[in-house]
Amino acid sequence: MSRAVARLEAHLGYPLFERHAHGVVPTPRAHDLRQRIEASVQALEQAFSDLRKPFRGGRRPLRLSAVATLGTRWLMPRLSQFQKRHPDIDIALRPSRPEETTWLEDVDVWIEIKRPGRPWPRNITARYLLGREITPVCTPAIAQRLKTPAGLLRETLLHHTNLPGNWALWLDPAGVPSDKVKLGGGFDLASNMIVAACSGMGVAVIQPCLVERELSTGELVRPFARTVSTGRGYYLCARKGVAEDGPAGLFMDWVKAMARSGVG
Repeated sequence: MSRAVARLEAHLGYPLFERHAHGVVPTPRAHDLRQRIEASVQALEQAFSDLRKPFRGGRRPLRLSAVATLGTRWLMPRLSQFQKRHPDIDIALRPSRPEETTWLEDVDVWIEIKRPGRPWPRNITARYLLGREITPVCTPAIAQRLKTPAGLLRETLLHHTNLPGNWALWLDPAGVPSDKVKLGGGFDLASNMIVAACSGMGVAVIQPCLVERELSTGELVRPFARTVSTGRGYYLCARKGVAEDGPAGLFMDWVKAMARSGVG
């Protein structure tokens, strides 16, 4: 647990706990982080708990991990289909650990973000799944004001704090000089950025697969049809030699079919 906390603090760049001789006390930033992620974490835990209930005593376990936002917003709404097709497979959730150097020895299949300049280990099979493309999304009210991509310069441009260059990636091919961009609110979780966009705080640039529900209900719309590749995306990973007829192989075939049939 201590090592996990240390990795998280190193990733965030600030301490989450004040350590005293008499114990450990969460910092104000730790309380803020908990408020931001608690609902998503609880949703994941509850979803996997519900999925495991019919499989008690199942003969074939599958240890699965997925990046949090993709897991809650794209994978979980579909996973019941895999459950119905393979009722003998017992799915167990493992947390996503993108900084892990041992490559998830306690996981059979995981979905990870491809990071430029970071090669996959030789013993890992990694295939692109989805999420490479990004596009602006906003409320219908904001979209009515956007006649051309240049109009985005007059709007609040929401962005992921780890990926501030995404707006430039989209705007430059649209003929809008990115050096004129003034980014608005930054979010360290894509799920929070989506909520902000739905509330009308501004325009977000994001993968369409993460806002399928909002696009289908009309909460969010795409003011422009253009999509641009980031060169990253989500990758389906497993150790080499996975049996095609085993739980991991069956899941990989199924989830690739879901990605081909869904919104990219």
